[in-house]
Amino acid sequence: MKIKTKLRLGTGVLFAMVTILSVLGVRQVNILSSGSRDLLKANYNSLEYSKLMLNALEEMPTDRSAMQLFEKSLADQQKNITEAGEKELTEELSRHFSQLKTNFFDAAAVTNVRQDIAEIMSLNLNAINAKSVAAAETARESTLWIAIAGTICFLIAFTLFLNLPGNIANPIRELTESIGQIANENYRERVHFGSKDEYGQLAQSFNIMAEKLEEYNNSNLAKVMMEKKRVETLIDNMHDPVIGLDEHRTIIFANEEARKVTGLSAGEMIGANAAEIALRNDLVRSLVKDSFGPASQQEQQPLKIYTDGKESYFEKENVNIAILPTGEKEVRSIGNVIILRNVTPYKELDFAKTNFIANISHELKTPISSIKITLDLLRNESVGTTNEEQRQLIEGIRDDADRLLKITGELLNITQVESGQIQLNIASSPVSEMVGYAIAANEMQAESRHIQLIAPETDISVLADAEKTAWVLTNLISNAIRYSYDHSNISISVIESQGIVQIAIKDSGQGISQEYKNRIFDRYFRIPGSTREGTGLGLAISREFMEAQEGTLRVESELGAGSTFTIGLKKA
Repeated sequence: MKIKTKLRLGTGVLFAMVTILSVLGVRQVNILSSGSRDLLKANYNSLEYSKLMLNALEEMPTDRSAMQLFEKSLADQQKNITEAGEKELTEELSRHFSQLKTNFFDAAAVTNVRQDIAEIMSLNLNAINAKSVAAAETARESTLWIAIAGTICFLIAFTLFLNLPGNIANPIRELTESIGQIANENYRERVHFGSKDEYGQLAQSFNIMAEKLEEYNNSNLAKVMMEKKRVETLIDNMHDPVIGLDEHRTIIFANEEARKVTGLSAGEMIGANAAEIALRNDLVRSLVKDSFGPASQQEQQPLKIYTDGKESYFEKENVNIAILPTGEKEVRSIGNVIILRNVTPYKELDFAKTNFIANISHELKTPISSIKITLDLLRNESVGTTNEEQRQLIEGIRDDADRLLKITGELLNITQVESGQIQLNIASSPVSEMVGYAIAANEMQAESRHIQLIAPETDISVLADAEKTAWVLTNLISNAIRYSYDHSNISISVIESQGIVQIAIKDSGQGISQEYKNRIFDRYFRIPGSTREGTGLGLAISREFMEAQEGTLRVESELGAGSTFTIGLKKA
């Protein structure tokens, strides 16, 4: 059975169902119209109660039981109030009936009761008439609308019956003709349905297939091979080692520099799986490790490779190669390229700079120390008396000498950090001794500004280099004093939790802006606009010293609310 015939049968059934639905709808509306009279039951009950009360009113002078019948009917009426104004009429009836009960022969009371009953009956009769008219009108409108809806459904079904088969069959016929063109090697054939339904998706897939076939048909193998040779020659003449891998980690190219540093030949590398070579070559293993994922922090460090008779340094760069295939929308990874950039000259310059700073700092420490000794002699006036102005000059020179000595000390420390030659003596160190040393070193500076240093008594010990940790605490307290306001407090707290001891130095100074909070540990960085003295090395050295001990150094600060520097060390 053809698709067109199936569709006609389906729409025919749909047409029949719509027709039956319209007939049933009209029938149900008529039934609803006739049954709506049940909704008037309350009004008919009110009329019935009114009739009973009238009969009882007539029999009251001769029959005492009529009084009870009247009262029962009046109570039923009071429970059956449904119309606007009926409640007021019923209450008026009840009041007049109360007057009648005192004197059955009061003609005025009888007349009032009879009039009230008549008004209640008239109100309910009018309501019955209004509801009947409204129900009839509703039924008529429902019949009209259902007839209109049925007509519309009929038209829609009839339209589908005429047009839908052709709309389905015609694209299939067009697609069949286009497939015949592709079979005859006419790869320029395209299908344009202009819709986004299943036929539109089918046409899009067909056009992508035709485009790829045309692209492959127009390619020239000799031209491709020439371009491949050109690219290989270009890569082979690069001064940096370059290794290319496909999505399966198979090495597809490696230039001469790469073969030189790995010590492997082209035959051993090209076409081999990098994971297999990594089993017997340490350098290849370090290069291809996690080559398809994000580079770790360790991989960011320069690689030390012995080549050309000397130690050389290379920075690894992993470049993921992704392409957008013709006619597709999703990017696909097809491999990656590992590039080793030779940074040996820069590393040598860095070493030279570090050695120079270390030498010059070491050479400066001796004359600066001699200057301080000479100044101490002058202050003791062992070589003669000095006046007030001379003593002020001596104090200024001493402050400058202390500043120079601190700078040279920081430079020496930074050279240890840069050269990786930090000498540590990790042992159980009492926190109280290190904190006490740091407080004593800054006590005079704090007293000169009337700043109180508050520290707790503790017997906790940590695993740390006592000298360098005390240096860090001294530096943090000195910074806290420098950036605190006069007559303020600096609190030092010690908290132990889950084997980690945290020593926090909290000040109430000006605080640090959020935009600079993550940069204050950078070397030589100083907050813009700061008028405080410093080289910008203290915090950088402090963090390096703490990390070298497997500790931490962090800061919490808000502008205008002070800062809290916290170091964390393992409990001894």
